[in-house]
Formats: sequence, C-alpha cells, structure tokens
Amino acid sequence: MEQQQLRDLLETLHKELEQVGTVDEKTADALTSLKNDIAKLVNEGGEQEGIIDRMNEALGEFEEEHPKLSMMIQHVLDSLAQMGL
Repeated sequence: MEQQQLRDLLETLHKELEQVGTVDEKTADALTSLKNDIAKLVNEGGEQEGIIDRMNEALGEFEEEHPKLSMMIQHVLDSLAQMGL
C-alpha cells in the first residue's frame, strides 16, 4: 500500500473516530489518544512510537460497542504491517 492510500485510510479512520457518540470516560480517553496518534501519522508520516500498541488496545476496547470502528482500526493495522511498520 502506498503512502497516499495509507494517509487516506488514516484520515477516514480519524473522521470515523470523530463521529463516535457518547462513551464512558475510559473510552473517551482512548478515543482522544487514538485521534491524536492518527493526526500525527497523517501530518508527520512515519511510525510514531507506540501507536501500533495503542491501536491494538483500542481495537479490543471498541470491538463490542463499535464494530465498524474496530474493523477500520484492524484494516489500518494490517496496512501498517504490510508496509513493514
């Protein structure tokens, strides 16, 4: 996957995160952290330290209540793995 495709995917995920409705405080914190991480990846490029671990944690947290979001996060993780990140 080329950089522009990854950037587009990350921007789509970021928009999806913005649309998540009311959540508990722990989930809200995870969403905020993930949104900030994604913004850094989109704006600065390259791997940001720990983002893959935080995305994996978020994947587990959102799996039940936000399955579409979980699928998107998994897709991003798969794409990053294919790029060797």
